Amino acid sequence: MSDVVADAELAAETSVKEDAKAVLETVQSTKQFSVYEASSEELIERSMAPIKKEFLCPPPPSRNLKQSDVKAAPPHPSLVQEKKSKRQLKRERREKCAINLCPQVSRTEDVNSCQYKEKCRFNHDIEAFKAQKPDDIEGQCPFVASGMKCQYGLSCRFLGTHTHVSDENQISEINVFNKETQRLLWKNNMTFLKADAKLKSLGLMGHAKKSNVAEENDAHKPQNDAQATEGVDIPGPLETEQVRPAKKAKSETSQLGDINIGVNVEDNTEKNGHSTSKPKVEDEASIKVVETDGSLKSHPREKKKLIDFRDKLYLAPLTTVGNLPFRRLCKVLGADVTCGEMAMCTNLLQGQASEWALLRRHSSEDMFGVQICGAFPDTVARAVELIDQECTVDFIDINMGCPIDMVVNKSAGSALLNKPLRMKNIVEVSSSIVETPITIKVRTAFFEGKNRIDSLISDIGDWGATAVTIHGRSRQQRYSKSADWDYIYKCTKNASPSLQVIGNGDVYSYLDWNKHKSDCPELSSCMIARGALIKPWIFTEIKEQRHWDITSGERLNILKDFVRFGLQHWGSDTKGVETTRHFLLEWLSYTFRYIPVGLLDVIPQQINWRPPSYFGRDDLETLMMSESAGDWVRISELLLGKVPEGFTFAPKHKSNAYDRAENG
Repeated sequence: MSDVVADAELAAETSVKEDAKAVLETVQSTKQFSVYEASSEELIERSMAPIKKEFLCPPPPSRNLKQSDVKAAPPHPSLVQEKKSKRQLKRERREKCAINLCPQVSRTEDVNSCQYKEKCRFNHDIEAFKAQKPDDIEGQCPFVASGMKCQYGLSCRFLGTHTHVSDENQISEINVFNKETQRLLWKNNMTFLKADAKLKSLGLMGHAKKSNVAEENDAHKPQNDAQATEGVDIPGPLETEQVRPAKKAKSETSQLGDINIGVNVEDNTEKNGHSTSKPKVEDEASIKVVETDGSLKSHPREKKKLIDFRDKLYLAPLTTVGNLPFRRLCKVLGADVTCGEMAMCTNLLQGQASEWALLRRHSSEDMFGVQICGAFPDTVARAVELIDQECTVDFIDINMGCPIDMVVNKSAGSALLNKPLRMKNIVEVSSSIVETPITIKVRTAFFEGKNRIDSLISDIGDWGATAVTIHGRSRQQRYSKSADWDYIYKCTKNASPSLQVIGNGDVYSYLDWNKHKSDCPELSSCMIARGALIKPWIFTEIKEQRHWDITSGERLNILKDFVRFGLQHWGSDTKGVETTRHFLLEWLSYTFRYIPVGLLDVIPQQINWRPPSYFGRDDLETLMMSESAGDWVRISELLLGKVPEGFTFAPKHKSNAYDRAENG
């Protein structure tokens, strides 16, 4: 009897599923039909792009396949099937390339040129290397094409195009990490005189002795007042009980203010890199006589270098894709201000070369800043002092709006929006120890509907910040919904006249730029982020005040420029080629969202529009608008040759506002 009941229930369940499937197919067919019949206004109401009817294509036959058939379809061989760690991928690359030729031997083609001889960890067998080296890539060496000598010699994947050129012209990149500085950071022998003096005067030295972020949050007593105000809007100036303790602490700050970061080699140092107590006592004894009136101390902004963001096209700091070659490309296309990818303060202070690589700058970036992110005043202040000493930058931006969980869970990024006193301490300390302008980037709030930047904006300038960038979304929103520009305007009008306010969010055409500037003349500029990722020629459009109906050939030339800049930056050997390919694919995971102007019934395209299934004016344009990662790989093969055997790729970033990319 139980078997009969079970069979009846199974039959009923199957019938319900079939009915639901039939209803779903009916709804889908209705939606597809509406795309052809609906007006442009109706499509825009549904956030669908109004594509011209002649470019719409019917649904592919594969949509009528059974679910089991879809699952059985083989994936593209170049797409990731399982997530592998960086260590595993690195080991696999090493196994595939058994012979790594010594860079010195590769450059000079002389086996005896390596100073390490047989102790060298690289291979010196030139003939064996040539035997296993992949075929050259079609095209000219990016270094030779720019009139420079290729530094990769035999390892270059364009070896056949090498010619004899002088060594005078070289790639103009600065902010290269100093190896001696790296060793000092590794050994905790770097001293931060100005930062530590200022931190001590404010009673903020507690975190220097802690390594775990969770312990720092619990153990640091001076931050209790900030923690007690979490979730509370505090109008007016922010007050704190952390008063400056004594005159000698102020004097110490004044005396050490003109001393750069130093290395205490002869004296003993503590484990955390601070000077020992003996020299501090001597300094304090002599400092007492130097400064007698604390009121004579200048305001932080009085000694700042001048920087003007007004009406300048500002490329936002963009994780992963906002690398040096991409910024070079945007400079060519009209960007005025560029900023490096966000670097974590703790990683910089640990001497991680990969983190310091984010601070590199090309000579074409004439107005360049770096963005850092930290949770506490001491780590941020020391990173600021170190960057000011080691790098050439026009401004240092402190990120207080990053929504990523990994950052927020460490009390950094947008988590600071819940700690206004800590925000103040970070900006005040950082701005007082360097002459380089300090800017900050924030969101409207941590939780949606609980805006709080408007209650702080009038004080941010007094903290010492030169400019503030406001992203018109909360942390909770991430990138969903539209940016709240009315709130950005409100904050701008409440800000001090000396504080430059920059708006950020959904700028995707020159009309967006013009509207924000006309609606709020007090706004200094607009920062462009995803708009530049999808179509970096937006800077050209704004400067020329036009909608550029760019052709597929012109877009391909832009990709070629990126590849050339990438090979010059990451190298023209096999490793450099594949690194360039990786970042090209990451960028292509954004560019496919661009809809050519000539295909639209209504212009300009809005950043949140989803297009129906459509095709381009030629095969290349159709390929460029594909959502398939397999097609992105094919585009990379047009520029960098065939992918190596076993190549895998999966996009790193997915935006909540547009999450339709699929593999295959």
